[in-house]
Amino acid sequence: MTASSSAASRDHAAPPDHAASPDHAAPHRFDLIGRADLETPSSRKWSLFPGTVGAWVAEMDFGTAPEITAALHDAVDRGHLGYLSPATSMTMAEACSRWQLSQYGWRVPAANIHAVSDVMAAFEVAVTKFSPAGSGVIIPTPAYMPFLSFTPTLGREVIEVPGVTEASPGSDASTAAAGHWRHDLAGIDEAFRRGARTLVLCNPQNPTGTALSRDELLAIAAIVDRHNGRVFADEIHAPLRYNGVPHIPYASLSTVTARHTITATSASKAWNLPGLKAAQLITSNDADEELYQLFGFAVLHGASTPGVIASAVAYDEGAEWLADVVDYLEGSRLALASLLDVHLPGVRYRVPEATYIAWLDCAGLDLPLRPGESLADFFREEAGVTLTDGRLCGHGYEQYVRLIFATPGPILEQAVRQMGEAVRRRRASGTAAAPTPKGSLR
Repeated sequence: MTASSSAASRDHAAPPDHAASPDHAAPHRFDLIGRADLETPSSRKWSLFPGTVGAWVAEMDFGTAPEITAALHDAVDRGHLGYLSPATSMTMAEACSRWQLSQYGWRVPAANIHAVSDVMAAFEVAVTKFSPAGSGVIIPTPAYMPFLSFTPTLGREVIEVPGVTEASPGSDASTAAAGHWRHDLAGIDEAFRRGARTLVLCNPQNPTGTALSRDELLAIAAIVDRHNGRVFADEIHAPLRYNGVPHIPYASLSTVTARHTITATSASKAWNLPGLKAAQLITSNDADEELYQLFGFAVLHGASTPGVIASAVAYDEGAEWLADVVDYLEGSRLALASLLDVHLPGVRYRVPEATYIAWLDCAGLDLPLRPGESLADFFREEAGVTLTDGRLCGHGYEQYVRLIFATPGPILEQAVRQMGEAVRRRRASGTAAAPTPKGSLR
């Protein structure tokens, strides 16, 4: 995919219109979802900052597949709400195994796929059980926020290795394009040399939306092997890819990568199930599997029976629904580029190859902020749009925000429009203005 700026994505064709197809068909069903449907007390994304557009939590506003809904109703009707059974766990493992093979060509035995509550539970296992006590953890940045905040609680040092792009944090927004993000291989090599033993490899990458190529994965593998390191491969966003971009499971590359990798994945992102607390930890060699068997029950105990049931149905029966969602998100990621061009032309945005996450470089806005005010504070208080503060994704990203575009098209349009209006008001005043009433689209 060609690198683009938000002066974004001018090399792309005009985005599809969510509201109507070329033959003027009815609006997509997702467009009919309004904020009144989303602003419920049970939604953290929409209730924690009332009155704002929730664009900060990485989940979708589209519900889930009807096959999953039916399976959950059936589970409740039958009273399948107890502790997770081995049979239910194996059904999920077999479904995940079939998905890995059919989608990515990775032949992984179901016996090596284990239910856990979420990716962070798998991460804790990978760090505390499969790397030397006290050894550092390499986290390429920008990163999924909990990797940075949770690692120190495990007694491990975080070693941030900023990725390399054509537009690094702090560069001149007027001249640099939002380029392709890639790992700093020399930086990773140096971090291992200094004593780190685990690399967090998020692929597709959150928050940049980059899908790693085989060549980059092989280069990373050579570094890890040279230092006798370990890899925690977070592949939760793998089903959410665009334009036929491939996903290559890191552990599937070779016997070398299989030997040093713990993989985590889940149906929670692609089928919108994060509250059901079910993910999969995958071992890819006999030694790791034998070690996992010594303590795995305690980890498995955190996975919920309804979540594991839903995961199995997602992998076996959810492909059609997922394809429709990805098609909708394809329109959204391109529509976002056009919206930014119109309302926030100073923002740099590289259209993601995967995920429903937009990583926005706002340095070009040249926005006057109050002392102590972050960009995320500004957009929440002045525009009524809640985003993730780039500073939470690593050092040096204070000019960035993370936006989740897995929301109905009209709401996405409203959010970007309000952001642009807030920027223009602040620029016009030249000083920090009092918060303005937050817009509403219901």
